[in-house]
Amino acid sequence: MITPDRATPEGEAVIDLYEQMNELQERTGEWPGAEAVDILGTWLARFDFTSPVPRTRLVAGSVWVLRRRDRHVDEVTLWSDEGSALAALAGHVRGSWDNVRGGDGIPDLPPLDDRGAVDLYYGPKSERSDEDYWLYADDIRRCVRTVPAPRGFRFPGEELCAAVNSTAVFHAKTGPDDEGLPCIEIAGVLVFVHLDADMQAVRVSVHLDATDELLVQPGQTVPLHVEVEDSTVFSGGAAPARAAAGGWRQLLQQLCRWVQRKRGD
Repeated sequence: MITPDRATPEGEAVIDLYEQMNELQERTGEWPGAEAVDILGTWLARFDFTSPVPRTRLVAGSVWVLRRRDRHVDEVTLWSDEGSALAALAGHVRGSWDNVRGGDGIPDLPPLDDRGAVDLYYGPKSERSDEDYWLYADDIRRCVRTVPAPRGFRFPGEELCAAVNSTAVFHAKTGPDDEGLPCIEIAGVLVFVHLDADMQAVRVSVHLDATDELLVQPGQTVPLHVEVEDSTVFSGGAAPARAAAGGWRQLLQQLCRWVQRKRGD
């Protein structure tokens, strides 16, 4: 059995419909078609069935985009880092050096430095004509459908979340010789943040083995949403509070079709 939650707009609407239909049953001893259709029609008008499926914008990483254009080609290639993209462009430049050799300030051989070779070959941006290039970083994006929480699972409410958040603990390293790593612990979730000399990066890792049971969904998964700056880089099992009651959508659509059929009779 599903118990509507009056704390959500959808749950409150379902309870309201239940009370209206009960009052109609008590007053008339049945559900007269005309009155039932009027009640359901007014009730269904409170819902929006035209809005797109809620989706979350994810950024899985970044990529360097290289676009090279001349009289014969206009191509776009993707690279994991700026240096690789520039090296590829410099390779094209060195193979086409005859196009610029002999020009004002242009040596017979291209420079060994990739950036120097590219800058000499293409010249100032304002003076380029047939040949040009663009090199810039961009996000790798994807949109995923927001999935309702598994049946029977309810994420802690605002008050409990605030209480749990206030118990967060920071575990610091005791010194350079301490083999541990600094981390934040909250509800059994461990979030490690440290400078990794091997990775040459700030490294963030999340460990969920000891997560408190109030956060564990059926199937032993934990809803997790990770952001860097303003971009979502990972989202698994997360559902905005209002979307959690989205399971009523199918029922409401069926009721809507039933009202339309009754009105057409």
